[in-house]
Amino acid sequence: MMENVLRIAIQKSGRLQEGSLQLLKESGLSISNGKDQLKAQVRNFPVEILFLRDDDIPQYVEDKVADVGIVGENVFIEKEKKNTLIKRLDFAKCRLCLAIPRSEAYTGLQWFQNKNIATSYPTIVSQFLKKNNIEAGIHEISGSVEIAPGIGLADGICDIVSTGSTLLSNGLKEVETVLYSEAVMIATQELVQEKQNILNKLLFRIEAVQKAKNNKYILLNCPNDAIEKITTVIPGMNSPTILPLKKEGWSSLHSVVDENDFWQKIDQLKSFGAQGILVIPIEKMIE
Repeated sequence: MMENVLRIAIQKSGRLQEGSLQLLKESGLSISNGKDQLKAQVRNFPVEILFLRDDDIPQYVEDKVADVGIVGENVFIEKEKKNTLIKRLDFAKCRLCLAIPRSEAYTGLQWFQNKNIATSYPTIVSQFLKKNNIEAGIHEISGSVEIAPGIGLADGICDIVSTGSTLLSNGLKEVETVLYSEAVMIATQELVQEKQNILNKLLFRIEAVQKAKNNKYILLNCPNDAIEKITTVIPGMNSPTILPLKKEGWSSLHSVVDENDFWQKIDQLKSFGAQGILVIPIEKMIE
């Protein structure tokens, strides 16, 4: 029965699809997806994957054709559908930016007053302009937005930027960031309890994968009289594991450290007498 299967809609091709499949597989889902498949059954978890156009996913979720969707946050905001954002997924990061010809002297947002802007995101751009008291014409086009100034369709554009190379190759320069975006998980507002239970289990797994990516397992040797000081620097999930070494007065200390703080803490650890420091990736992390 479909009440016992959670249907997840993801992008049918592209970077967002790759990241979505990788995250689901890292969460323990065994997915068989062949080329040009419209859907795939997960063999070891009550989930079915639907492969859809990114822009269509919010509508399918609102209509309950899919229970959950993974989309860019920019698409979720632009489509304004009755869905709930349930989790940020920390991949496919990009930004929605305003850009103008490189030959133009940019004087601030007022440059766009009474100008024409080409974009695939008219709702987001309208809200941004209104918030900043700018009146401008908006031309909604899909695909190849960056050519609009060159063919005289618009004075500037608003489009998704990852590296900026596409803007550069079309003689444009980025001048304002309208929105920072990443992959997000959205859900229909009324999930039956059976599907909510499946979703909760999946979110638990995703949380474990995300925590593991941001943390490393650290092992080091240290003098016993330095254990207290080192523990204050790397307290771990609950407390470090401490094992005595054969060398008298020394111990091996095992803990978990946030990768973002690791290099700042290394100097402290070494100053406290830590030696033989090993850092190991964590596959999953469950608290």
